[in-house]
Amino acid sequence: MPLAFCGSENDSAAYKVDQGVLNNGCFVDALNVVPHVFLFFITFPILFIGWGSQSAKVHIHHSTWLHFPGHNLRWILTFILLFVLVCEIAEGVLSDGVADSRHLHLYMPAGMAFLAAITSVVYYHNIETSNFPKLLIALLIYWTLAFITKTIKFVKFYDNAIGFSQLRFCLTGLLVILYGMLLTVEINVIRVRRYVFFKTPKEVKPPEDLQDLGVRFLQPFVNLLSKGTYWWMNTFIKTAHKKPIDLKAIGKLPIAMRARTNYLRLREAFEAQKGKGSRYSQGSRAIWCALCRAFGRRLVLSSTFRILADFLGFAGPLCIFGIVNHLGKENGVFQPKTKFLGVYFVSSEEFLANAYVLAVLLFLALLLQRTFLQASYYVAIETGINLRGAIQTKIYNKIMHLSTSNLSMGEMTAGQICNLVAIDTNQLMWFFFLCPNLWAMPAQIIVGVILLYYLLGVSALIGAVVIIVLAPIQYFVATKLSQAQRSTLEYSNERLKKTNEMLRGIKLLKLYAWENIFRAQVEMTRRKEMTSLKAFAIYTSISIFMNTAIPIAAVLITFVSHVSFFKGANFSPSVAFASLSLFHILVTPLFLLSSVVRSTVKALVSVQKLSEFLSSEEIGKDQYSQPELLYKGQSSKSQAVPLKVVNRKRPSRDDCRNFMGHLQKLGPDEEPDNSCVRITGGFFTWTSDGVPTLSNIAIRIPQGQLTMIVGQVGCGKSSLLLATLGEMQKISGEISWNSFPDSETGEDSSPERETNAGPDVRKRGPVAYASQKPWLLNATVEENITFESPFNKQRYKAVIDACSLQPDIDILPHGDQTQIGERGINLSGGQRQRISVARALYQHTNVVFLDDPFSALDIHLSDHLMQAGILELLREDKRTVVLVTHKLQYLPHADWIIAMKDGTIQREGTLKDIQMSESQLFEQWKTLMNRQDQELEKETVVIERKNMEVPKGLPRAMSSRDGLLLDEEEEEEPCKHGVTVKSSLPLTEDMAESEEEDNLSSLLHQRAKIPWQACAKYLSTAGVLLLPLLFFSQLLKHIVLVAIDYCLANWTDSALALGPATRNCSLSEDCSFDHRVYAMVFTALCSLGIVLCLITSVTVEWTGLKVAKRLHRSLLNQIILAPMRFFETTPLGSILNRFSSDCNTIDQHIPSTLECLSRSTMLCVSALAVISYVTPVFLIALLPLAIVCYFIQKYFRVASRDLQQLDDSTQLPLLSHFSETMEGLTTIRAFRYEALFQQKLLKYTDSNNIASLFLTAANRWLEVRMEYIGACVVLIAAVASITKSLHKELPAGLVGLGLTYALMVSNYLNWMVRNLADMEIQMGAVKRIHGLLKTESENYEGLLAPSLIPKNWPVQGKIQIQNLSVRYDSSLKPVLNHVNAHISPGQKIGICGRTGSGKSSFSLAFFRMVDMFEGRIVIDDIDISKLPLQTLRSRLSIILQDPILFSGTIRFNLDPEKKCSDSTLWEALEIAQLKLVVKALPGGLDAIVTEGGENFSQGQRQLFCLARAFVRKTSIFIMDEATASIDMATENILQKVVMTAFADRTVVTIAHRVHTILNADLVIVMKRGAILEYDKPEVLLSRPDSVFASFVRADK
Repeated sequence: MPLAFCGSENDSAAYKVDQGVLNNGCFVDALNVVPHVFLFFITFPILFIGWGSQSAKVHIHHSTWLHFPGHNLRWILTFILLFVLVCEIAEGVLSDGVADSRHLHLYMPAGMAFLAAITSVVYYHNIETSNFPKLLIALLIYWTLAFITKTIKFVKFYDNAIGFSQLRFCLTGLLVILYGMLLTVEINVIRVRRYVFFKTPKEVKPPEDLQDLGVRFLQPFVNLLSKGTYWWMNTFIKTAHKKPIDLKAIGKLPIAMRARTNYLRLREAFEAQKGKGSRYSQGSRAIWCALCRAFGRRLVLSSTFRILADFLGFAGPLCIFGIVNHLGKENGVFQPKTKFLGVYFVSSEEFLANAYVLAVLLFLALLLQRTFLQASYYVAIETGINLRGAIQTKIYNKIMHLSTSNLSMGEMTAGQICNLVAIDTNQLMWFFFLCPNLWAMPAQIIVGVILLYYLLGVSALIGAVVIIVLAPIQYFVATKLSQAQRSTLEYSNERLKKTNEMLRGIKLLKLYAWENIFRAQVEMTRRKEMTSLKAFAIYTSISIFMNTAIPIAAVLITFVSHVSFFKGANFSPSVAFASLSLFHILVTPLFLLSSVVRSTVKALVSVQKLSEFLSSEEIGKDQYSQPELLYKGQSSKSQAVPLKVVNRKRPSRDDCRNFMGHLQKLGPDEEPDNSCVRITGGFFTWTSDGVPTLSNIAIRIPQGQLTMIVGQVGCGKSSLLLATLGEMQKISGEISWNSFPDSETGEDSSPERETNAGPDVRKRGPVAYASQKPWLLNATVEENITFESPFNKQRYKAVIDACSLQPDIDILPHGDQTQIGERGINLSGGQRQRISVARALYQHTNVVFLDDPFSALDIHLSDHLMQAGILELLREDKRTVVLVTHKLQYLPHADWIIAMKDGTIQREGTLKDIQMSESQLFEQWKTLMNRQDQELEKETVVIERKNMEVPKGLPRAMSSRDGLLLDEEEEEEPCKHGVTVKSSLPLTEDMAESEEEDNLSSLLHQRAKIPWQACAKYLSTAGVLLLPLLFFSQLLKHIVLVAIDYCLANWTDSALALGPATRNCSLSEDCSFDHRVYAMVFTALCSLGIVLCLITSVTVEWTGLKVAKRLHRSLLNQIILAPMRFFETTPLGSILNRFSSDCNTIDQHIPSTLECLSRSTMLCVSALAVISYVTPVFLIALLPLAIVCYFIQKYFRVASRDLQQLDDSTQLPLLSHFSETMEGLTTIRAFRYEALFQQKLLKYTDSNNIASLFLTAANRWLEVRMEYIGACVVLIAAVASITKSLHKELPAGLVGLGLTYALMVSNYLNWMVRNLADMEIQMGAVKRIHGLLKTESENYEGLLAPSLIPKNWPVQGKIQIQNLSVRYDSSLKPVLNHVNAHISPGQKIGICGRTGSGKSSFSLAFFRMVDMFEGRIVIDDIDISKLPLQTLRSRLSIILQDPILFSGTIRFNLDPEKKCSDSTLWEALEIAQLKLVVKALPGGLDAIVTEGGENFSQGQRQLFCLARAFVRKTSIFIMDEATASIDMATENILQKVVMTAFADRTVVTIAHRVHTILNADLVIVMKRGAILEYDKPEVLLSRPDSVFASFVRADK
């Protein structure tokens, strides 16, 4: 066919110019080419040649600099312009299709305009990012020329009476408007930026975020195209494939998204709410209003995108209807009829009736719909994340102001607040994400039903009614599902509690051979959990079944009723497949309905909880001024410099109210200058309506002196300190603080006070406070001591020495850089106490409060702390020290003493004052002091003598510190935990680094691989029967689903081919098509499909249950039988995680992910198979699309997994910061560190939020790409099937089938990749559990048959130790070397030695808890290595140093095996001095013991452990430092009892305090794993050079 610009017909009007050149259509079109050619000539040299040198000058790190006004409008107008130009090209091609020759002028100018529009936006983007606005002049000229030429064309059309009925006229008019608007935008840029025609151009700086190289989240800054397609994420996701993503890689949040910004926004909304004086200024209504005011605008934007996307979604069914309808007609080729100016013109109706046009429009509509949908998701989630950050910050601020009694009196537990932070804020975030559905779903349902009614008439309503009627059932199932999940969670928590107890007490369980009892307990709880999980699985499978079966049922009922009840109804392929697509759209919002309703209910409950929390009682209002400081914009670091102001780390609750300056009331005889704090007439309580805890308090604390507060337990000493700090509620009275010159800064401030009238007047300075229960941060030892103060090496060393911490630090794996676990879990009680005191000593505050710092310390540590810490470090610095203590021997050191009794002040004054006025009280003290003073004197004499005798080399043992320092000179015993000599650490780190480099490539390879092995292990655990059933049911189900749709295609094609319109028949004949056979086949297939849906959903959940049951049982059995060494080298948290999060993943998440993955994969495969069957040519296009898909999912999975892990890992520090703050609230407020801790909170919140935002952006990145690939599939399938159908090779029904499947491909692709990524993360749980299942068990079998072991062995208790060598692991050095000993029946043996000498290892060897690689232990003539472990351990008794009690009853704790009578238990309690205590409890022996025995004191717990050992009545009894937590009086009684009650038993005592073994028959002194001395105590004491004698002298 000839080709020419204006066509080559002889009579063509295109070349006639009789009526003027502008009246020639072809010339006007040629004129329209000029602006585009101009733009190409101007911009290409600049774009391709000049840009390199220009962009080199740009100093911003991202090409995302949005400067020019009207930026977004320009992009939107350009997109609309491109769409109109595509329509113009299509209209030109269509109207030219019937001519004899080709008229290029109909579509070539539009094609060039299309390229020019793309060039213009690329050119603009480059100018904008390089900030060179002068070059925009080229665009100004282009828009002007394009506007003029298009206007000429439009006017000429109008002159020739071409009107709105012709599509080309409408398109030209639209182009005139668009070019005009773009010209206006360009002129506006000149007006604002003044880059041309003005003398002084306007200077513009990039946004503050972009000047910060740390900001890598660019979504708010990039251009509209990059925003919509997440193009900026490409680099990030590619980088993730090369190296793992960490917090450094994701950088900082943009300012607008930071928690601080969003908190301020929320706070303003709350204030505006109050300012309006609305009646809803309180309660949950106020919170909703504030949230809407602060975040509502973004929510409206998200909802707008969502509604646009939903409406565009209907383009699919409508285009299918149009295409199939067009192809179903006899003459599929279109003939335009109207001709003007020598060429044909097309009307809009004719244009939209063309199948190819509809295919292209469908493609564009899909692109736009998917972009809008993902934009809606992104905006909603981003808003939810911002809202979560703001609420978490608000909650934290509230915590800072919370009244102490709220937490201590249980009105608001730490757990409730943590739930508020962890669960309720997330509920609100997800509600905001699902919120747009609330109004988008009704709109979608209404439009869908209207369109169905238009296609099918009344029968459509029947189908819609089926779906709507089943919706409440879905809601009911969803409710039941959440109930089952809740009940599963409760059982799961109970199981975890028991597992946690079992693992914490594993040493005791193994020593007592109680593993099976506790395993049975855990298994019993697991059975209850499994019952609940079964209900969860049933409801999940019903939910999955309904999701797949409802569409099938609705389609079946609709189509069968359509052909049965409406005889003449149209049932063509176009109607059937358009309806099928509409049903698929309709079902989605109804599935979502239950989730949205549930989420809404949860959000309402969460806001109610939040409202209650925010309205809970606070401490004094002046606290507000402090914490809010942080939000005024200054950094915390600047605050941390002047120590005096910054040390704000301990909570002061009623600080504000309680400090009523009473200086006004001071009489002339009082000296206001020398008292630091003064309280007069103080009545204090913990609860506002409670009885006063402290009554009539009138005290003064002298400035720069040591004040001691003494009194019996429970008399209110700690309460007095807290009242002084403002933590208690003041009923009456006043507190005044005087500020004196600071020792560091020399500042002086006058006395300030607080009265009830003016709470803001008083400002208490920071107080270094060490609470009775030590509070530690989850940070290094050094950070806990310096506590945000600048590091001063000399002072730090002095404090470490004063608190005797150096030996402890040396034992820790990384010295003082060792991370302390949450709540100091990896430290002993004494270590925690001393670090807490060290913190108070290190601070430079004027005032130091120490609440019973000696409680967990032995006498030597206490003396050293008193001397070196309190007297030297603090008092010599003229610091005001307030010390609460029970150690009366220190009273002579006090400058001022406050004696308390029953919540009142018994007496205050100096020791002399009290001696004079309260002689009885003084005598009482003296008795106690003298007793302890004598010991002190003796000790001092010993020390002095030793100091003189140092050359003789006698060990000096003034304190455990010196002892340990001496031990350093000796060989260091390998630590039980495998952490040996410190010098090996750097070596290990170097090795680790080199290994890291070597393994990086293999690690990256591993990250890119899908864990098929773990998947295979998971499925193989299900068993031989379930696996084939699972596979074949899925396969069969999808074959049937395809068969249903194929049957529908055949049915509708036959109805079209054999319908009344195609057959000539007279009126008398029945011309109607008989649908019955097809309807029956269709019904049968649908019914089979529904049954298979049920089978597959049940099979998947059943498989999941079976695997969960088997894996948990195997794991529990494997762990409980593991050797002790495993528990010492594996962190408890790591094992617990396997039982908690990993088991939870296997129980609840893997089955549904597996089902989703298999379903989406099979649907995807079947869709592609159907399209390939309908149009085999599609297979050619499928290959490149599959390759693109493969690489997208490969890159996405790696990034997604890293981001998911980062999201989870950043949540932990945030939650632990909350719980840490609540535990240490008093400390934080005392130190005045609120602002600093809030700064930390903002850091943790931002870290978590940026990980969540990147994860969201990564998900959108994937989905947009998969949706676009899906749109390409639709376009290719449509074009191929239309072409094939027009050549009469394909019936219309199959075209409809192919297009319906093509429309669903993008959804399936998305789900497949997302589920693959989820499955990969979840399979990690299976992998980790299988890793633990490889743990070697202890050898429980013995060489002796049970019949050869005497029933009551050992009877005598004779022990022979022959050449015994012991080690903790074959890779470690021995801890006992060639030990030989003989213990006669009934002997009492005492073992002593320094830390690390092998005493405990010696006791563990009796139970085969350690590796006895040489020698043997023979008890009553039987070698214990030949006995079964269970037998050996059940026949011996041991009491460990750390008392362990389990939750349950006292009876269960004493006798879990239920072997003893009540009288035996009472007898044991009597021996242990506990009978009276237990009798006083409700329930007696059945009284409840809380977790860890927290409802008993440390000493009582130790006594219960003694009673437990007495109950066993074995002939050999081992006490491993068992009386360390008991006061001396009780210990003396016990020692006597042990000697009498166990007169006939062999007792081995490992001594902490040497005087406890002075009455033993034999004493063994150990050193470096060998026996140093072995004789009777009196013999050893008589030797002057005896090590034992030196121990005894030091212990006096």
